[in-house]
Amino acid sequence: MSVHNPAASSFSRYAQENLGPLAGYITGWTYCFEILIVAIADVTAFGIYMGVWFPAVPHWIWVLSVVLIICAINLMSVKVFGELEFWFSFFKVATIIIMIVAGIGIIVWGIGNGGQPTGIHNLWSNGGFFSNGWLGMIMSLQMVMFAYGGIEIIGITAREAKDPEKSIPRAINSVPMRILVFYVGTLFVIMSIYPWNQVGTNGSPFVLTFQHMGITFAASILNFVVLTASLSAINSDVFGVGRMLHGMAEQGSAPKIFAKTSRRGIPWVTVLVMTIALLFAVYLNYIMPENVFLVIASLATFATVWVWIMILLSQIAFRRRLPPEEVKALKFKVPGGVVTTIAGLIFLVFIIALIGYHPDTRISLYVGFAWIVLLLIGWMFKRRRDRQIGAGVVVFSALSGLQATAGRISGAASPPGVSSPNKPLDDELSFKSLWQGGPIFSRGDTRC
Repeated sequence: MSVHNPAASSFSRYAQENLGPLAGYITGWTYCFEILIVAIADVTAFGIYMGVWFPAVPHWIWVLSVVLIICAINLMSVKVFGELEFWFSFFKVATIIIMIVAGIGIIVWGIGNGGQPTGIHNLWSNGGFFSNGWLGMIMSLQMVMFAYGGIEIIGITAREAKDPEKSIPRAINSVPMRILVFYVGTLFVIMSIYPWNQVGTNGSPFVLTFQHMGITFAASILNFVVLTASLSAINSDVFGVGRMLHGMAEQGSAPKIFAKTSRRGIPWVTVLVMTIALLFAVYLNYIMPENVFLVIASLATFATVWVWIMILLSQIAFRRRLPPEEVKALKFKVPGGVVTTIAGLIFLVFIIALIGYHPDTRISLYVGFAWIVLLLIGWMFKRRRDRQIGAGVVVFSALSGLQATAGRISGAASPPGVSSPNKPLDDELSFKSLWQGGPIFSRGDTRC
């Protein structure tokens, strides 16, 4: 969908076009709130990481600094955002690759382990896989789902990509390989060196692996990596919400002021709004009781699943709406088409069932459904306001049409902006068009 129709609000726009305005409205605002919650965690983590090196400096100074710096970055051109993301990612990827290579050295040659190769027997020792049964693995899927949330930002970047027909498929196709290398590969190395029931009990496995290699400042290296990771996440959070709100304003689901852009095409209003909201939210995070904030934070899990369900439903509706010849002409198709999309949808419904099954995560559903109800109320007020505005414009248009007709009868000149006597009235301002639902209004909007 992003390749076929690159849009600033991405999946919110696709939900609106394929499932209806209400679906687009709820999906867009749910995503924005989700990313705001995630950004709070990222910003708070940044303050904690900086406290490792500068314990005497209050955390709020680092929080304020990073928010203002990221805001300034996002007010620059998209090229600056892309360059910084490249370097942030470079440090993360380089560290993971070095750790994997070092781990292989320990596994195969025993480097840093007295020349004794550890081998990979830890993978099946101590009970091996599923030592406590399948239930634990199944219950962990909801956490895995949340951890993988965020890749949907690829769709948001499509509108500003240089060549979305090439760059978006390339980015999407690289995701499985990156998961295999940087997630599965890292887990393979760590669990081969350390028994699964000791991972995390003696410190970070990354730090321990580097210390095995004789690198005494491993903790500082890891702290630097997680700092760049949090900076990358905050940068992407502000970028994603800014573009989403901008696109929603264009489609009428957010205040029109959010559609304003700078000369460089940057949605500066939404970036500033996200910055202010982030600072306020971080302040609430510090003063709010922990259990209250956990209730709010639990919405992020629900929102991640909701957004992806809407994406998959939009994809199904999108494919059904296209005639067969247009489906064949799509530049980038989902492998397996509707079948794999439905399979993904079933998996997400299963994740929701898991969230509801476990008492500790069940609150995510309660908070999520309450959030949807609040958005429905907001939608009702929005529709009522739109109808009132539409009714006022209808009356004005009707009076303009009567005035123009009176001018024809009397031979007077038409007022500015109204058709001359020698031309028919603009169809958008005629009674017939207004009743039949012209380009601006539907029949329901003519009630006043």
